[in-house]
Amino acid sequence: MHVVILGCGRVGASLATALQRLDHTVAVVDKDDTAFHRLGKDFTGHQITGNGFDRDVLVEAGIESAAAFAAVSNGDNSNIIAARVARETFGVEHVVARIYDPKRAEVYQRLGIPTVATVPWTTDRFLRMLLPEGVATAWREPSGAVAVLQLPLHEDWVGHRIVDLESTIGARVAFVMRFGNGVLPEPKTVIQADDALYVAALSGTVTDVTAAALRGPEETE
Repeated sequence: MHVVILGCGRVGASLATALQRLDHTVAVVDKDDTAFHRLGKDFTGHQITGNGFDRDVLVEAGIESAAAFAAVSNGDNSNIIAARVARETFGVEHVVARIYDPKRAEVYQRLGIPTVATVPWTTDRFLRMLLPEGVATAWREPSGAVAVLQLPLHEDWVGHRIVDLESTIGARVAFVMRFGNGVLPEPKTVIQADDALYVAALSGTVTDVTAAALRGPEETE
């Protein structure tokens, strides 16, 4: 398939060369023509100098026949404008925009533009490397604002209601794995030994949520 990429920084260049290795045709757009040196000598795709939200520039890049568009420039506004033009004007099926501001990413997600929120994603990757096994996020929704993780729990929480745990840690228990089965918690659900709790937490609060859960109920009162 044909893919148009806005931005020839490290991410854009890496994405372009990876797509070419997978035998897709690629066009890269960047307003700075010196950025194309990152593509290397083996890159055979199109290199277009210009603004990625300019319709004529996009047409030159082959947007009318593109199956996918990625906006990965270093500007949130440019990325989202270009992504909306690709989706709404040219009807590109697969569109994604990189967004640095997670609050903006959440708004654009509601508009139907899939986003990769760079800061929460990077934070999550660091947490996977820094924290003990079991603390890393199991899933993150597309805007990057909410993460689901298996919660390491102090043993003294056994016998307490899940709603009491939630009010203490400031996160929502999404589901419980109990004896190999998934359970949706109710207000009266009590934590049992060997339960595996998965919580939904706002990005940036994972460390605090985890620390609170690792303290016993008495320690948090």
